[in-house]
Amino acid sequence: MSGPGREIEDALRADGFETVCGVDEAGRGPLAGPVCAAAVILPRGVTIEGLDDSKKLTEKRREALYDVIIAAAEACGVAFADVEEIEELNILGATYLAMNRAIAALGVGIDLALIDGNRNAGIEYPSRCVVKGDAKCVSIAAASVLAKVTRDRYMRALAEKYPGYGFERHKGYGTEAHYAAIRALGPCPEHRPSFLRSMKP
Repeated sequence: MSGPGREIEDALRADGFETVCGVDEAGRGPLAGPVCAAAVILPRGVTIEGLDDSKKLTEKRREALYDVIIAAAEACGVAFADVEEIEELNILGATYLAMNRAIAALGVGIDLALIDGNRNAGIEYPSRCVVKGDAKCVSIAAASVLAKVTRDRYMRALAEKYPGYGFERHKGYGTEAHYAAIRALGPCPEHRPSFLRSMKP
């Protein structure tokens, strides 16, 4: 089965959208840590061997692809929205904030941003949604890898700062071991209070 293709970007460029970026996020669901977004502009005709939706790739494969994507991209930007911003804006608002920051971090003007998923109301740039875009669209797939790898690296660093929670293993997601650690240690400053409210004592 083939991975994401270039058809969407190529069709848009044929319609006059010269500079098109793909945008995706990682970390909407975890109990702890920031949400991370990435934006990527890939040159026409570039092929990145083995690129796919980050969720379908092993951690080792994502790490290898990260460097390939950075080298191949015309421009890329990665940005976070932190726990305080998640609590203030809610996770959807914080995701839009991180995505807008990632697009700004490209450092170039864009004609259109392709947003993974079915919501783009908070995107400050011209944009279109692509449902399951990380499996269909090569620039969104590239963004999904950059966002996931960047956030995973952040969570591994967080594991050293707040040992005992297992952040290096579950990356902040709500595993049984993570819940057990929160019960034993209490939440740390990187936990999202609104995500813990439904937690059973």
